[in-house]
Amino acid sequence: MNLTKNTILITGGTSGIGLEFAKQLSELGNKIIVTGRDQAKLERARKSLPKIITIQSDVADAKSIRALYDKVTSEHPELNILINNAGIMRTLNVHEQSDVEDFTREIDTNLVGPIRMVKQFLPHLKKRQAAAIVNVSSGLAFVPLPSSPVYCATKAGLHSFTMSLRVQLKKTNVKVFELAPPATKTELLGDMSEEDMKGISIMGVEAMVAAAIRGMTSDQFEIRPGQANQLKFMSRLAPEFILSQLSKPVDRMLARMKH
Repeated sequence: MNLTKNTILITGGTSGIGLEFAKQLSELGNKIIVTGRDQAKLERARKSLPKIITIQSDVADAKSIRALYDKVTSEHPELNILINNAGIMRTLNVHEQSDVEDFTREIDTNLVGPIRMVKQFLPHLKKRQAAAIVNVSSGLAFVPLPSSPVYCATKAGLHSFTMSLRVQLKKTNVKVFELAPPATKTELLGDMSEEDMKGISIMGVEAMVAAAIRGMTSDQFEIRPGQANQLKFMSRLAPEFILSQLSKPVDRMLARMKH
């Protein structure tokens, strides 16, 4: 896919992978629109990248998505690429007392949000001569990290949805990409302890996004940079072994609970 002279909408573009996408894609000569829930973070993103356009929007809110669609398609009708990047990741303990609605909060942002975004923007994208949807899942879509059970479930669901979407859109002008990042050095890992990350290789965000852009340019529809490729391979070759390795943080947690 040609990644110059496009108009690209990136959800969750105020930090981490989304902001780095905005930086690198802007440098390639694209018009970039980023969204986020936090206005202060949007202002910081615009200060760091003065050429980008920022819009406050929440992918977990259906009304917000409809308002975003109306604004973007009205002001930037040439929009042709959607990158569903917004996401949250938490460590969760099913044994602890917590509100049921809060326990499932990641589902609205990580899974329902991208699905709604695709449904809302697809009619517009189908009218463009060349268009693309990029769903950002995770290497943990292929094998779960049990200390983040809901996050991993949402990413597995997004992986499945993206595969089906690609099949349904194969006779259209809309290309469907999935980016499955490995553990990447961003704010998303803020809830993970050093002990949780023991033995996990963390990829720099600049290198990860550069690999993603290379994959999109060469029409690699499932992009698995770094250790994400190994996770998919191991999920097929030795699923019980790789699950046991990723279960160690939970094993330590359960051991503490016995005392």
